[in-house]
Amino acid sequence: MKIPKLVFLIVIPCFWSCTNKSVFEDPKPLNPDKLPHVEQMLVPAPALPEHDQVAKGGPVVVEVTLTVEEKKIKIDPITTFWALTFNGSVPAPIIVAHEGDYVQVKVVNPKTNSMMHNVDFHAATGAMGGGDLTEVAPGQEATIRFRVTKPGVFVYHCAPGGAMVPVHVASGMNGAIMVLPRNGLTDENGKRVTYDRAYYVVEQDYYIPKDDQGKYKDYNTPAEGFAEMIQAMKTLTPSHIMLNGKAGALLNENAMLAEVGEKVLFVTASCNLDARFHIIGGHADLVWNGGSFNDRPATNYETWDVPGGAAVAALYKFRQPGTYAFVDHELIKALVFNAVGHVKVGGNWNNDLMMEVEKPHASE
Repeated sequence: MKIPKLVFLIVIPCFWSCTNKSVFEDPKPLNPDKLPHVEQMLVPAPALPEHDQVAKGGPVVVEVTLTVEEKKIKIDPITTFWALTFNGSVPAPIIVAHEGDYVQVKVVNPKTNSMMHNVDFHAATGAMGGGDLTEVAPGQEATIRFRVTKPGVFVYHCAPGGAMVPVHVASGMNGAIMVLPRNGLTDENGKRVTYDRAYYVVEQDYYIPKDDQGKYKDYNTPAEGFAEMIQAMKTLTPSHIMLNGKAGALLNENAMLAEVGEKVLFVTASCNLDARFHIIGGHADLVWNGGSFNDRPATNYETWDVPGGAAVAALYKFRQPGTYAFVDHELIKALVFNAVGHVKVGGNWNNDLMMEVEKPHASE
């Protein structure tokens, strides 16, 4: 008697590799002049500009303006600093577009400024990230357009050349751009995931020289302190490390807000230092390591890494109310410096997730 052959069908899940195009495929060229142009109003961190999570229709040209402002800011109660900024804020604002869109950036350097500036976009394709095309002296402006072909989150920063690159970056001239997939974000199983709120958090390092009395120096012009600032930078030891540019930028009345049950997207970045972000009492349900939305997100992280010169997105569904500390878990940065913020979450407490079994009392 013949025994029938058994045929086994092996089904291999391919949520990502079987559906995504190759990274070597280039998009079909379009004529940007014939596409809709959409002006995006940029806003200071931690907010993101108004945007759709899923693209409506085909590619568009997203128009933004970055205006350089050299200004004194108070970064803590005892330190005033000449910040070099885009649009007046540290960090510079985040730009949002969809994969396949064009981003058209006008860079304006008012004649009231004292030095040349430009922008290197890590999301752009082309030598120097557009830095050579956006060099503007005081009183000049330039416009660049580039296509965003890789979905993810990316850094941009001023890069005027030589030692002035880290000086300008460490003076606040760095921001981010988020390039969403046209069909929106997907979870670890390739299913659509949306966020109820989004926040943009950047770790900023400063290198402010001290005088003979140990007080932080205050200069009359930005350039006056550059030589001493470069010497301070050579130690690789920041004088200040802060979230979103100054002490308390994300604390108390400036805290990020959420409600129990909401999914919150955090776009985190650091232009110089490696950072290790952690929500005390929470987690990252999804982390897009390396900032790439084209890859399957990792799940259930306690702490996520952001390499210097990069941005990384993380998403968390808050399940309990309370005030959560949002920190760099290199805790010296968080608690000796100022790399700490708050997320205030409203809603009802869930005893199944955590409850007090016995109040503190004298031990027997």
